[in-house]
Amino acid sequence: MTNRRDFIKKGSLAAISAALGIDIVFAESMPKDLIPILLQENGFYTKFNKDKDMVILNDRPWNAEAQAHILDDDITPASKMFVRNNGIIPEKIDIDNWTLTIAGESVETSKTYTLSELKKFPKHTYQLTLECGGNGRSEFNPPAKGNQWSIGAVSCAKWTGLRLRDLLNDVGIKKDAVYIGYYGADTHLSGNPDKQAISRGIPLSKAMMDETIIAYAMNGENIPLAHGFPLRLVAGGWPASASGKWINKLVVRNKVHNGAKMGGQSYRVPCESVEPGTKVPDDQMCIIESMPVKSLITYPKSGAIIGENKTLDVRGHAWAGDLKVQQMDFSIDFGATWQRCELNAPQNKLAWQRWSTQINFPKKGYYEIWARATDENGVMQPMILPGWNPKGYLNNACHRIAIKVN
Repeated sequence: MTNRRDFIKKGSLAAISAALGIDIVFAESMPKDLIPILLQENGFYTKFNKDKDMVILNDRPWNAEAQAHILDDDITPASKMFVRNNGIIPEKIDIDNWTLTIAGESVETSKTYTLSELKKFPKHTYQLTLECGGNGRSEFNPPAKGNQWSIGAVSCAKWTGLRLRDLLNDVGIKKDAVYIGYYGADTHLSGNPDKQAISRGIPLSKAMMDETIIAYAMNGENIPLAHGFPLRLVAGGWPASASGKWINKLVVRNKVHNGAKMGGQSYRVPCESVEPGTKVPDDQMCIIESMPVKSLITYPKSGAIIGENKTLDVRGHAWAGDLKVQQMDFSIDFGATWQRCELNAPQNKLAWQRWSTQINFPKKGYYEIWARATDENGVMQPMILPGWNPKGYLNNACHRIAIKVN
């Protein structure tokens, strides 16, 4: 967007109109340095090869979500994957000289690996669910600050790389190791090279899971730039902020990592339930780890119209952080009664699960389909917004769509 802003500052209205391909009506009222929406959208959709139904939340940094109906693929394609950034995406990447350094107080000896060296480790591929911790934030009241995600900040692509565990075993870690932190090549919004946009991490137990990987490919191809090219940490089932992008350094800590967005209120919820609107002290906030059970209706699109006495095919996905989903139900009477759906097993641990059903409606009229998942511990999605928290995290209320029967 920097180049586009410079263009608008320097260019004439005629040049801007030429870029849009049409005259700007009421151009005389156009605020100075305003970026026309169409130019913003073209920059996002074209630069990152995104589906036209992706919804842009902001452009500095880039953040955009999918809509439920475009997440119907079993494996999320890059074009439909949500974008969540805290800083500026790196533009100049020298893949031939890219390295990953393992350091920190709890490594035996610091070591640096080239990409070619990393690719010599045993290769593993997993389909992994990534969801922004703030997915669903727009529904909280009192409102919570931050990107106003609705339901589309979730994906489940196939990631290929080496197990983080194998890398840690290769470099050697001390007995006091408890946490892994990451650093990436994205830059702080201020442009200050000494400030990190985000530097989060995961406990050692999560780092040692089979499915926690250092990925260099997504869906069988190089990771797209917006999603971490050329190297990304992927820790499925946890807030996607734990899966650092453009990583060039990992630190093994003898304490909880204290990088950017690890302290304060970031990616934390009250350790105990609070009344909506409560100001919670930082020392009473706990770090979000495994995400809660949740589901999504991906077909049909909300607002669908069908004929009387017709059977409607309905399907979607369900996931539950580090756990499996054990049951999927739907309701067409606003939660008064529930009926069981067919639920598939996950492709692998931490992958979402496809569910499906067929619905017959009793008569003409307006209906809502509600979807409710239950995890393997018997915990089910709430029908309404769950406990309020200051940052609007972990909204796993039932997804619902509208249907009209004519």
